[in-house]
Amino acid sequence: MPQPIRVLIAKPGLDGHDRGALVVAKGLRDEGMEVIYTGLRQTPAQIVATAIEEDVACVGLSSLSGAHMSLFPEVVKGLRDAGADDILVVGGGVIPAADARALKQVGVAEIFTPGSTMREMAEFIRAHVRGREPVIAPSTPVEQLDHIGIAVNDLEASVAFYEQAFGLKLERIETVADQSVRVAFLTAGSTHLELLCPTDERAAVAKFLAKRGPGLHHIAFSVKDIERSLAAAAERGLALIDQQPRLGAGGKKIAFLHPKSTGGVLTEYCQTVMEDEAHA
Repeated sequence: MPQPIRVLIAKPGLDGHDRGALVVAKGLRDEGMEVIYTGLRQTPAQIVATAIEEDVACVGLSSLSGAHMSLFPEVVKGLRDAGADDILVVGGGVIPAADARALKQVGVAEIFTPGSTMREMAEFIRAHVRGREPVIAPSTPVEQLDHIGIAVNDLEASVAFYEQAFGLKLERIETVADQSVRVAFLTAGSTHLELLCPTDERAAVAKFLAKRGPGLHHIAFSVKDIERSLAAAAERGLALIDQQPRLGAGGKKIAFLHPKSTGGVLTEYCQTVMEDEAHA
């Protein structure tokens, strides 16, 4: 049985009227779609981040503030820059025909104005969302499994559990400030478990826990050259969350691949940085 189409309904900018957006959200749910609503006053960057995190097939933008000509293209560009241009973008609101034509030229697939029916919207979305089956790469530029990431609500209690239940040895605990997370690494044979506990309710791991509860968060592969590995992944059709590597736990360079192209599992590349490079 096919999975329902996931749609994000978003209100960008300072528009404080969301009655129409809520009606559309309910209508698309009635059409059998899975709908997430962002709430009011979202920035384009927030909408892009939510669309990627929620793995939606379509973003529906609603605006009554007159700012659609700046806000809608920003969302399209943000998705494209994040390697998520396979996400269909549609818009709605009181939008003049000339503006609608201009928005379509920059990547908004369709504009639904007052009088459009819910059936029309749903049929357009069904007809235009792109296939989202994972791409199977002939080979993967990785060395070995580096660690398995597990999201937890209580870091100390979880460390104690893995020590007592499985005899694993705690290697270290550290805080990764830019990801708002504390992590604990436990040695598990030739690999590690990385337990992740958020320090801020707005952190990505906190949202993961709120949605799915504790459990498998990601798998990580070690690579020799993370920039080349990312380029190779993109060439194979894998979707990149991180276009460029960033600093992660243990001072490693890290970057994530989107689960929509890796069989539903968030996947990380990590590269150990030599001491002289780390202090360069």
